[in-house]
Amino acid sequence: MSGPRKWKFGFVVALTVVRMPLILLFVLVCVLADKPLSPGQFSVAFAAMILSAATDMLDGWFARKFDVVTRFGAYFDPLIDKVFYVATLPTLVYLAALAGLVLHAGMLVALTILFLLRDQWVSFLRSIGAIHGEKGGANWSGKLRTMVAFPVICGIYYHLQAPTDWWLQVPDWLAYVAEAVMILVSLISLWVYTGRYWPSLRKEISGARKPE
Repeated sequence: MSGPRKWKFGFVVALTVVRMPLILLFVLVCVLADKPLSPGQFSVAFAAMILSAATDMLDGWFARKFDVVTRFGAYFDPLIDKVFYVATLPTLVYLAALAGLVLHAGMLVALTILFLLRDQWVSFLRSIGAIHGEKGGANWSGKLRTMVAFPVICGIYYHLQAPTDWWLQVPDWLAYVAEAVMILVSLISLWVYTGRYWPSLRKEISGARKPE
């Protein structure tokens, strides 16, 4: 890799990595600050979440613009996405429960479990697929889930924690619809990935390839 290309690749990786400290800042503010959050605390946490979510779009855009799309990036970016989900979803459950929003907390618990199960299942399928020469890049359903999940998670946080005197408020029904859409998109992604890797999985189940 040449010098300029290496610099561009490093810039894209840095954009991906910065997602982690930003989302950890969000979690720290939400968990450690006094409740309810002051407008300043809410703004810091919300800005960190928005910036973290934005890096997912920017790193992919710059990777294509600089022509530094790599197999490493195809695996590393979804890993950092998982960090975002693992950090934000339990935090939203905590905030909803703290506010006494039992139904929201229950929906978010279901969503958290589904997200984690889906990601573990897809990682398992990719490992099976790699044995049979399958490429491990994300397909349209994974990209759709990310495209929907990041803004929806930001919107749910805004709904739960935005100061009540702010002019823009997210209605309760819209938050429930957003949560239901995320559950549906995750189920679709599960189905699509399973279908994609089913031939490889079937070979392993049938014993066509014995462990060495």
